[in-house]
Amino acid sequence: MNEREQSSMRELADRLFTENKTRTPFRPIRDALRPATMEAGYQVQDLLNARYTEDGRGAIAGYKVGLTSEKIRELCGVHEPIAGMVFQSTVHRSPAKLNLGDFMRLGIEFELAVEIAKDIPFDALPLDAESVRDYVAACVPAFELIEDRNADYGDLDALSIMVDNSWCGGVVLGEAAGDWRELDFKTNPVAMYLNDAFVESGVTGDAMGHPFESVAWLAGLLAGQGKQLRAGMIVMTGSTLATRFAKAGEEFRYEIEGLGSVSAALT
Repeated sequence: MNEREQSSMRELADRLFTENKTRTPFRPIRDALRPATMEAGYQVQDLLNARYTEDGRGAIAGYKVGLTSEKIRELCGVHEPIAGMVFQSTVHRSPAKLNLGDFMRLGIEFELAVEIAKDIPFDALPLDAESVRDYVAACVPAFELIEDRNADYGDLDALSIMVDNSWCGGVVLGEAAGDWRELDFKTNPVAMYLNDAFVESGVTGDAMGHPFESVAWLAGLLAGQGKQLRAGMIVMTGSTLATRFAKAGEEFRYEIEGLGSVSAALT
């Protein structure tokens, strides 16, 4: 990579940092600064996240995996999911109270969070949903907090979302109430409630066919960047239900049968 390409990456990362700090509405990257490949885009994301760390977001808590639905990937013109970083300062515990004023527009996604038991070595790859179980310490119901900066959903592309840290505004982690090892995550039922009223149901396999496939995919992606999933990190494995845009006074609850629930109230 030449100096001009490196300079463009730094310029784009600085621009994204400023846009987020000043609450500038999201816009797809279609100008000369657009990375030529997803690989280059992840380098921009790294530069942006380094700026966030310097700005006080703190240590990395783990990663999120997005675009886990094949239909959504087709819409965005990509053939694989995207990943982003979760910062420790944006991790909340259930029952959480969230201030809508902290977001331009808050989307709630309904997920299984996986805690990594031990570092995944490079020589263990490739992994799949079955072999990655050896590296799982715990599974809990969770919300991902999506900050889309009032994006126009009629004009999106995956690379533009990904370089903006895949829109990860934080997570809410629930408490496990059962043994994940006893559950079949291909078919295990889930349900979402809004203000205690049932809204929608699905299965954990609605994310990548099996949420552990997200963990295996992420381990491979990171290895290609010279990184590892390490002990204690969390992985947000993708939403099983459609994103809900939160309003003040609402309370969301997401239940994973046999595993417990997570809840968050919006003010």
